[in-house]
Amino acid sequence: MDSSFGIFSFCAFFDLPLKMEGVEEKIEDTLQFAPNELLQWSQWQLLDSVLPTGGFAHSFGLEAAIQARLVSGPEDLRTFVIHILENTGSLLLPFVYTLNTSPNVETWYKLDKILDATLTNEVGRKASISQGSALLRVAAAVFQEVPYLKTMREMSLTSGAVLFHHAPIFGLVCGLLGLNAETSQKAYLCITMRDVVSAATRLNLVGPLGAAVLQHQLAVSAEELSKKWMNRPVEEACQTSPLLDTIQGCHGYLFSRLFCS
Repeated sequence: MDSSFGIFSFCAFFDLPLKMEGVEEKIEDTLQFAPNELLQWSQWQLLDSVLPTGGFAHSFGLEAAIQARLVSGPEDLRTFVIHILENTGSLLLPFVYTLNTSPNVETWYKLDKILDATLTNEVGRKASISQGSALLRVAAAVFQEVPYLKTMREMSLTSGAVLFHHAPIFGLVCGLLGLNAETSQKAYLCITMRDVVSAATRLNLVGPLGAAVLQHQLAVSAEELSKKWMNRPVEEACQTSPLLDTIQGCHGYLFSRLFCS
Protein backbone atom coordinates (compact mmCIF):
# COMPACT_ATOMS: atom_id res chain seq x y z
CA MET A 1 0.00 0.00 0.00
CA ASP A 2 1.15 3.50 -0.79
CA SER A 3 2.52 5.09 2.39
CA SER A 4 1.18 8.51 1.35
CA PHE A 5 -2.37 7.09 1.43
CA GLY A 6 -1.83 5.84 4.98
CA ILE A 7 -0.54 9.25 6.12
CA PHE A 8 -3.51 10.97 4.45
CA SER A 9 -6.03 8.65 6.14
CA PHE A 10 -4.33 9.11 9.51
CA CYS A 11 -4.46 12.91 9.21
CA ALA A 12 -8.03 12.89 7.94
CA PHE A 13 -9.14 10.81 10.93
CA PHE A 14 -7.80 13.33 13.42
CA ASP A 15 -9.02 16.27 11.34
CA LEU A 16 -12.65 15.10 11.38
CA PRO A 17 -13.50 16.34 14.91
CA LEU A 18 -12.07 19.76 14.01
CA LYS A 19 -14.12 19.82 10.82
CA MET A 20 -17.28 18.93 12.73
CA GLU A 21 -16.59 21.56 15.35
CA GLY A 22 -16.14 24.18 12.64
CA VAL A 23 -19.45 23.29 11.02
CA GLU A 24 -21.26 23.41 14.36
CA GLU A 25 -19.86 26.87 15.10
CA LYS A 26 -20.85 28.19 11.67
CA ILE A 27 -24.41 26.95 11.98
CA GLU A 28 -24.92 28.17 15.52
CA ASP A 29 -23.20 31.53 14.95
CA THR A 30 -24.93 32.42 11.70
CA LEU A 31 -28.46 31.67 12.96
CA GLN A 32 -29.99 32.92 16.15
CA PHE A 33 -32.93 30.53 16.12
CA ALA A 34 -35.87 30.05 18.45
CA PRO A 35 -38.23 27.13 17.64
CA ASN A 36 -41.40 28.32 15.95
CA GLU A 37 -44.81 27.29 17.22
CA LEU A 38 -46.32 26.16 13.93
CA LEU A 39 -49.99 25.45 13.39
CA GLN A 40 -50.96 21.85 14.08
CA TRP A 41 -51.90 21.53 10.41
CA SER A 42 -48.22 21.91 9.56
CA GLN A 43 -47.05 19.61 12.34
CA TRP A 44 -49.41 16.86 11.20
CA GLN A 45 -47.69 16.83 7.82
CA LEU A 46 -44.93 14.74 9.38
CA LEU A 47 -47.44 11.87 9.67
CA ASP A 48 -48.91 12.33 6.22
CA SER A 49 -48.19 9.48 3.81
CA VAL A 50 -48.05 12.07 1.01
CA LEU A 51 -44.84 13.52 2.46
CA PRO A 52 -42.14 12.10 0.12
CA THR A 53 -39.70 10.70 2.65
CA GLY A 54 -39.38 7.24 1.08
CA GLY A 55 -40.94 5.23 3.91
CA PHE A 56 -43.14 3.26 1.52
CA ALA A 57 -40.06 1.88 -0.27
CA HIS A 58 -39.20 -0.16 2.81
CA SER A 59 -40.93 -3.14 4.44
CA PHE A 60 -38.81 -3.27 7.64
CA GLY A 61 -37.83 -6.85 6.81
CA LEU A 62 -41.40 -8.04 6.21
CA GLU A 63 -40.73 -9.09 2.61
CA ALA A 64 -37.78 -11.21 3.69
CA ALA A 65 -39.82 -12.66 6.59
CA ILE A 66 -42.56 -13.73 4.16
CA GLN A 67 -40.11 -15.42 1.82
CA ALA A 68 -38.46 -17.14 4.80
CA ARG A 69 -41.95 -18.37 5.81
CA LEU A 70 -41.84 -16.67 9.20
CA VAL A 71 -44.92 -14.65 8.23
CA SER A 72 -47.64 -16.37 6.23
CA GLY A 73 -50.96 -14.87 7.30
CA PRO A 74 -52.77 -12.11 9.23
CA GLU A 75 -52.00 -13.57 12.67
CA ASP A 76 -48.30 -13.86 11.88
CA LEU A 77 -48.42 -10.32 10.55
CA ARG A 78 -49.96 -9.02 13.76
CA THR A 79 -47.19 -10.64 15.81
CA PHE A 80 -44.55 -9.34 13.40
CA VAL A 81 -45.79 -5.75 13.62
CA ILE A 82 -45.86 -5.87 17.43
CA HIS A 83 -42.25 -7.09 17.50
CA ILE A 84 -41.27 -4.37 15.01
CA LEU A 85 -42.90 -1.72 17.22
CA GLU A 86 -41.16 -3.02 20.34
CA ASN A 87 -37.78 -3.15 18.61
CA THR A 88 -38.34 0.37 17.28
CA GLY A 89 -39.31 1.58 20.75
CA SER A 90 -36.33 0.00 22.50
CA LEU A 91 -33.70 0.88 19.91
CA LEU A 92 -34.80 4.10 18.17
CA LEU A 93 -37.12 6.03 20.49
CA PRO A 94 -34.17 7.08 22.72
CA PHE A 95 -32.65 8.84 19.69
CA VAL A 96 -35.96 10.52 18.83
CA TYR A 97 -36.43 11.61 22.45
CA THR A 98 -32.93 13.02 22.96
CA LEU A 99 -32.94 15.06 19.74
CA ASN A 100 -36.47 16.29 20.41
CA THR A 101 -35.43 17.68 23.79
CA SER A 102 -32.05 18.96 22.52
CA PRO A 103 -32.53 19.90 18.83
CA ASN A 104 -29.05 21.20 18.11
CA VAL A 105 -26.22 20.31 15.75
CA GLU A 106 -23.79 19.05 18.36
CA THR A 107 -26.26 16.51 19.77
CA TRP A 108 -27.37 15.49 16.29
CA TYR A 109 -23.83 14.76 15.07
CA LYS A 110 -23.03 12.77 18.23
CA LEU A 111 -26.18 10.63 18.12
CA ASP A 112 -25.93 10.06 14.38
CA LYS A 113 -22.54 8.42 14.85
CA ILE A 114 -23.74 6.39 17.83
CA LEU A 115 -26.72 5.04 15.87
CA ASP A 116 -24.53 4.24 12.88
CA ALA A 117 -22.34 2.09 15.13
CA THR A 118 -25.39 0.53 16.81
CA LEU A 119 -27.23 -0.68 13.71
CA THR A 120 -26.01 -4.21 13.09
CA ASN A 121 -27.27 -5.02 9.59
CA GLU A 122 -26.31 -3.15 6.44
CA VAL A 123 -29.81 -3.25 4.92
CA GLY A 124 -31.35 -1.50 7.92
CA ARG A 125 -28.44 0.94 8.11
CA LYS A 126 -28.83 2.01 4.46
CA ALA A 127 -32.60 2.30 4.86
CA SER A 128 -32.14 4.55 7.88
CA ILE A 129 -29.74 6.83 6.01
CA SER A 130 -31.96 6.94 2.93
CA GLN A 131 -35.10 7.87 4.86
CA GLY A 132 -33.28 10.33 7.10
CA SER A 133 -31.72 12.15 4.15
CA ALA A 134 -35.12 12.37 2.44
CA LEU A 135 -36.84 13.61 5.60
CA LEU A 136 -34.39 16.44 6.19
CA ARG A 137 -34.48 17.43 2.52
CA VAL A 138 -38.30 17.58 2.54
CA ALA A 139 -38.45 19.32 5.93
CA ALA A 140 -35.99 21.99 4.80
CA ALA A 141 -38.09 22.65 1.68
CA VAL A 142 -41.55 22.50 3.31
CA PHE A 143 -41.03 24.17 6.68
CA GLN A 144 -39.43 27.37 5.45
CA GLU A 145 -40.55 29.13 8.64
CA VAL A 146 -37.64 27.28 10.24
CA PRO A 147 -34.61 28.37 8.16
CA TYR A 148 -32.36 26.52 10.62
CA LEU A 149 -33.32 23.25 8.91
CA LYS A 150 -32.09 24.35 5.49
CA THR A 151 -28.86 25.86 6.80
CA MET A 152 -28.14 22.80 8.91
CA ARG A 153 -28.70 20.45 5.97
CA GLU A 154 -26.60 22.43 3.48
CA MET A 155 -23.63 22.85 5.81
CA SER A 156 -23.75 19.22 6.92
CA LEU A 157 -23.86 17.98 3.33
CA THR A 158 -20.82 20.10 2.53
CA SER A 159 -18.83 18.92 5.53
CA GLY A 160 -19.66 15.22 5.17
CA ALA A 161 -19.52 14.97 8.96
CA VAL A 162 -22.91 13.28 9.40
CA LEU A 163 -24.71 10.31 7.80
CA PHE A 164 -28.34 11.52 8.23
CA HIS A 165 -29.87 8.55 10.08
CA HIS A 166 -33.66 8.70 10.27
CA ALA A 167 -34.52 8.48 13.99
CA PRO A 168 -32.24 11.35 15.14
CA ILE A 169 -33.44 13.56 12.27
CA PHE A 170 -37.09 12.80 13.05
CA GLY A 171 -36.56 13.86 16.66
CA LEU A 172 -34.61 16.91 15.53
CA VAL A 173 -37.34 18.04 13.11
CA CYS A 174 -40.10 17.42 15.65
CA GLY A 175 -38.22 19.44 18.24
CA LEU A 176 -37.72 22.37 15.87
CA LEU A 177 -41.38 22.28 14.82
CA GLY A 178 -42.55 22.52 18.42
CA LEU A 179 -43.82 18.96 19.01
CA ASN A 180 -43.32 17.75 22.56
CA ALA A 181 -41.37 14.62 23.44
CA GLU A 182 -44.40 12.37 24.01
CA THR A 183 -46.07 13.33 20.74
CA SER A 184 -42.83 12.95 18.79
CA GLN A 185 -42.14 9.44 20.09
CA LYS A 186 -45.71 8.26 19.50
CA ALA A 187 -45.58 9.78 16.02
CA TYR A 188 -42.43 7.77 15.24
CA LEU A 189 -44.10 4.53 16.31
CA CYS A 190 -47.18 5.51 14.31
CA ILE A 191 -45.35 5.99 11.02
CA THR A 192 -43.44 2.76 11.60
CA MET A 193 -46.68 0.83 12.08
CA ARG A 194 -48.26 2.58 9.09
CA ASP A 195 -45.40 1.70 6.77
CA VAL A 196 -45.23 -1.98 7.82
CA VAL A 197 -48.98 -2.44 7.40
CA SER A 198 -48.83 -0.66 4.03
CA ALA A 199 -46.05 -3.01 2.91
CA ALA A 200 -48.17 -6.00 3.97
CA THR A 201 -51.01 -4.72 1.80
CA ARG A 202 -48.81 -4.38 -1.26
CA LEU A 203 -47.39 -7.85 -0.63
CA ASN A 204 -50.97 -9.23 -0.69
CA LEU A 205 -50.66 -10.51 2.85
CA VAL A 206 -53.77 -8.57 3.87
CA GLY A 207 -56.36 -6.50 1.99
CA PRO A 208 -56.81 -2.72 2.35
CA LEU A 209 -59.82 -3.08 4.68
CA GLY A 210 -58.09 -5.78 6.72
CA ALA A 211 -55.03 -3.55 6.99
CA ALA A 212 -57.13 -0.68 8.36
CA VAL A 213 -58.78 -3.01 10.90
CA LEU A 214 -55.39 -4.43 11.93
CA GLN A 215 -53.88 -0.98 12.42
CA HIS A 216 -56.82 0.01 14.62
CA GLN A 217 -56.51 -3.17 16.68
CA LEU A 218 -52.78 -2.60 17.16
CA ALA A 219 -53.40 0.80 18.75
CA VAL A 220 -53.63 -0.74 22.24
CA SER A 221 -50.30 -2.55 21.82
CA ALA A 222 -48.69 0.57 20.39
CA GLU A 223 -49.85 2.62 23.38
CA GLU A 224 -48.46 0.08 25.84
CA LEU A 225 -45.13 -0.09 24.04
CA SER A 226 -44.84 3.68 23.82
CA LYS A 227 -45.31 3.94 27.60
CA LYS A 228 -42.80 1.14 28.16
CA TRP A 229 -39.99 2.64 26.09
CA MET A 230 -40.71 6.38 26.20
CA ASN A 231 -38.28 9.01 27.50
CA ARG A 232 -35.25 6.73 27.78
CA PRO A 233 -31.68 7.99 27.30
CA VAL A 234 -29.57 6.77 24.38
CA GLU A 235 -27.45 4.74 26.80
CA GLU A 236 -30.45 2.41 27.28
CA ALA A 237 -31.07 1.80 23.56
CA CYS A 238 -31.14 -1.93 22.81
CA GLN A 239 -32.43 -4.67 20.49
CA THR A 240 -35.39 -6.67 21.78
CA SER A 241 -35.93 -8.82 18.66
CA PRO A 242 -32.55 -9.80 17.17
CA LEU A 243 -34.25 -12.30 14.84
CA LEU A 244 -35.99 -9.42 13.05
CA ASP A 245 -32.64 -7.74 12.60
CA THR A 246 -31.21 -10.93 11.10
CA ILE A 247 -34.16 -11.37 8.74
CA GLN A 248 -33.93 -7.79 7.52
CA GLY A 249 -30.23 -8.29 6.86
CA CYS A 250 -31.15 -11.15 4.49
CA HIS A 251 -33.32 -8.88 2.35
CA GLY A 252 -30.49 -8.09 -0.05
CA TYR A 253 -30.09 -11.78 -0.86
CA LEU A 254 -33.67 -12.26 -2.08
CA PHE A 255 -33.89 -13.41 -5.70
CA SER A 256 -36.76 -11.00 -6.40
CA ARG A 257 -38.01 -8.17 -4.19
CA LEU A 258 -40.46 -5.30 -4.26
CA PHE A 259 -38.96 -3.17 -1.46
CA CYS A 260 -35.54 -1.71 -0.75
CA SER A 261 -35.44 -3.22 2.74
